Amino acid sequence: MSKVPIGRSEAVSESLTTTLSDVSESQPLVQSLVNRVTTNDVANLILHWGALPVMADAPGEAGEMTHGAGALLFHTSPMEDSRIEAMYETAAVAEEIGVPIVLDPIGAGATPTRENVLSELLSEISFTAIKGNYGEITALAGEAAEVKGVESIGEYERIADTAQSLAAETGAVVVASGVDDIVADAASAYQISAGHEMLGEVVGTGCMLGASVASFCGGVSDPLEASVYAALAFGLAGEDAAALPYNGPASYKQNLLDSAWQIAEQHDTDRSIDDRISRIA
Repeated sequence: MSKVPIGRSEAVSESLTTTLSDVSESQPLVQSLVNRVTTNDVANLILHWGALPVMADAPGEAGEMTHGAGALLFHTSPMEDSRIEAMYETAAVAEEIGVPIVLDPIGAGATPTRENVLSELLSEISFTAIKGNYGEITALAGEAAEVKGVESIGEYERIADTAQSLAAETGAVVVASGVDDIVADAASAYQISAGHEMLGEVVGTGCMLGASVASFCGGVSDPLEASVYAALAFGLAGEDAAALPYNGPASYKQNLLDSAWQIAEQHDTDRSIDDRISRIA
């Protein structure tokens, strides 16, 4: 496995610093049609990275708000007709004016309804990035996956190949979250070695990773580069959160939000992380 930065000549640590600066300086508005369970966490994390959150999800206003957006973030939950209508409305505006669209296919593979809606979304909308857990990405790629509710279970030894296959099929950068995150386009795949096991004890950390990808895509022109450094930054925040005192998942989540804010504020200049990104394909 080769360890290389993505799209920049400097080292990974310097590239992350530059990426964080790009996001905070541009302050992209992230128009988010997201899961009600995690709306507040998603909004806070977008803000902590230096972007601006807005959750305008009613048909009519959703499209209007997109005219000023730097990125869109879609969750396929809840599966309401008005939410799906708003997705198509905002996507039409985004594609017209060149705003990146990030899809978080929550619960892909869990029910036929979600499978049908996602199939239609993928056939009609050009997504910039797709972020899901190993099971969701595998299900979207048309392969056998084990998903219970919104949780991925089972083993996914070929997840890098699966992510690349989905990227080639959709034209999107694919972020598959798990023990190690995989970020892939049709030509390459990268493994991100960052994070902590406590991330799996908090509902909504996958949504927060998707929010990170959308925020970075709003501030960085290259979606592969944006997605790689979003996954890295979020994983580092997960590690920093575990290094602070916590009593359980609730206090760990608070640490996670604080840690993301501190990484963005400090632009991560105080650590060596040049071994955290590995090109694996």
